[in-house]
Amino acid sequence: MSQPDPAEASNEVASLRAKAARLAAQLAEEHKMAELGRLLAGIVHEINSPIGSILSNNQVIIRSLEMLKNALASGELAALEKASRQVKTCLSLAAIDKIACERISEVVRGLKTYVRVDNAELRKADLNQQLNNTLKLTQCEFRGRIAVETDFGEVPPVECHASMLGQVFLNVLVNAGQAIDGPGKVTIRTRVEGGTVHVSIADTGRGIKPEDRPKIFAGGFTTKPVGVGTGLGLSLSKRIVEETHGGAIDFESAVGVGTTFHIRIPVEQKKKAAG
Repeated sequence: MSQPDPAEASNEVASLRAKAARLAAQLAEEHKMAELGRLLAGIVHEINSPIGSILSNNQVIIRSLEMLKNALASGELAALEKASRQVKTCLSLAAIDKIACERISEVVRGLKTYVRVDNAELRKADLNQQLNNTLKLTQCEFRGRIAVETDFGEVPPVECHASMLGQVFLNVLVNAGQAIDGPGKVTIRTRVEGGTVHVSIADTGRGIKPEDRPKIFAGGFTTKPVGVGTGLGLSLSKRIVEETHGGAIDFESAVGVGTTFHIRIPVEQKKKAAG
């Protein structure tokens, strides 16, 4: 009986590993798009409201400028006094429009950060800014119901794939919001711990039942109703944190009190030896 060729076996294993890596990357991207699609209705509202305000203000400003032009042409004192009031109105509306434009810009910036495809190379990123950008995507879901408290420490830039970590943060934040029935609070903290940055995301939600805790990071497991959760978010998050970045993700929970997820990312990635 002929012995199997070690070289062929090695090539087959390498091929299977590459295929598994491609499938995992595809699954992660599909999950990211599905999560973004779920948030899209709220995001559209976040953008639509300030746009409506800008359009309404624009009509008032145009009418005010027409009145101002006529007043200046007349040269009458009463007309000039009225023109002064119109200038104040225009300035006030312009200030409101500036705020509206900044709001739109924030939402768009958060979207761009989340959907950006990472380059193969690692980049230095500010995790505090990454968390802020991600929070802009969750405001439509949290607004009026969940208060967000941030306690960001002085942390160094982290060598990472920023948009992949953004996906992790979004997964955990959305889960936190969905775990809270009625009003509640989500608290986000960042600290330096040795050679890592520690991100903690705590909620005042239902908590995780003891029997469910060993399965939380298992692919396909979800405690959410049918149609709400895919059961992929936390399993993908674990892979991104631990396998891609050499970090760690865990949690602590108390039923009826809430859950805190702990994400630890090394400041510097270990360099892989050349094969």
